[in-house]
Amino acid sequence: MKNQAYRMALLYDFYGDMLTDRQKEFYDLYYNEDLSLAEIAENYGITRQGVRDVIVRAEAILTELEDKTGIIKRFHRMQEQFAQMETAVDAIAKRNDERWQDDEVETLCHKLKDVLSQLKQE
Repeated sequence: MKNQAYRMALLYDFYGDMLTDRQKEFYDLYYNEDLSLAEIAENYGITRQGVRDVIVRAEAILTELEDKTGIIKRFHRMQEQFAQMETAVDAIAKRNDERWQDDEVETLCHKLKDVLSQLKQE
C-alpha cells in the first residue's frame, strides 16, 4: 500500500497541474489528508461513488501522462546517475588527496560536486 501511495504522490507532484481544480482537491484530500471517500462525499454533499469517480479519473489521467512521457522514470534514472557521478568525483578527490595533492584537481572536484548538487535540486 505504501508503494501505491508513494507512486500516487509522485504522479501528483509531477502532473497534478493537469487536473481540474475539483480533481486536485479530491485527490489531495484522499491521498494527502487521508480522508475516506465517505468523508469527502459528506463534506461536498455528493455520493461516495461520485467522489470515487473523480479520484479514479484523476488517477487515470496522471498514469496516462506518465505512460506517455516517462518523466518520473527518467527522473529516477537521472538521480541514480547523479549518485554514480558523485561517487566517482569523491573517488577522484580521495585519490588526489592521497597521491597527488593537486590543487587544480581539488578545485575541479569541488566544482563538479557543486554542479551535481544544483542538478539534484532542479
